Amino acid sequence: MSTLHDLQRPLGSTGLRVSPLGLGTVKLGRDQGVKYPNGFTIPDDAQALALLQQARELGINLIDTAPAYGISEQRLGPLLRGQRDDWVIVSKTGEEFEQGQSHFDFSAAHTRLSVERSLKRLETDRIDLLLVHSDGNDLTVLRETGVYETLAELKREGKVLAYGISGKTVEGGLLALEQGDCAMVTYNLSEQSEKPVLDYAASHAKGILIKKALASGHACLAEGVDPVRASFELIFAHPGVSSAIVGTITPAHLAANVATVAAVLQDIR
Repeated sequence: MSTLHDLQRPLGSTGLRVSPLGLGTVKLGRDQGVKYPNGFTIPDDAQALALLQQARELGINLIDTAPAYGISEQRLGPLLRGQRDDWVIVSKTGEEFEQGQSHFDFSAAHTRLSVERSLKRLETDRIDLLLVHSDGNDLTVLRETGVYETLAELKREGKVLAYGISGKTVEGGLLALEQGDCAMVTYNLSEQSEKPVLDYAASHAKGILIKKALASGHACLAEGVDPVRASFELIFAHPGVSSAIVGTITPAHLAANVATVAAVLQDIR
């Protein structure tokens, strides 16, 4: 069985080491307003616990959540009891999801409230990486709202170990890395416009997490080419990438993704 235990890599210069594949948990907490081709049922606690255990056994130590992921944080707190030091936890601030709608608040007061709430929900004294959950207006959010200054304060207080942005623009990603530790960037077979952010990270020892790693665009591949392998080959060919976050609640998908990432990284070595 392929695992990722010996393949951890640094998350920039944060001092954190992460598995090259992270587990996204939107499907543990929210089934409304999600952009997936097929419907799904939110797993119950036993199924969620089994998934987390499988992820650990496969060498995944990175878990990604957010207040906007419905009840994901509230569920992860109890599910991860007794395992806190086994996980690098990523959460976010800025986006709230209520009554089926997203709304955004990047104010200093809300940022502090959001992080304190995440700490309680996750039953922890620190969040390893806290990302601004951008609405797309990355530069405005970073420059004019107080969110980044507040995250810097929370880092000094030890409540957040590192911070950055989950953004949507090159300019936002670059500014976020200049002033912070990490950027979460869309980068896949059909969308590579944010590559300059990866380039900057590689040359400045900053962290990069990839979102939407397995997004659409597979139809353009030649017949017989495995789209999952091709996706991971693209992603891990870039030296700036720390980890790719993939959300799944299907044990077979999780195992297959881990095996593919392990094979790709062995080939690159």
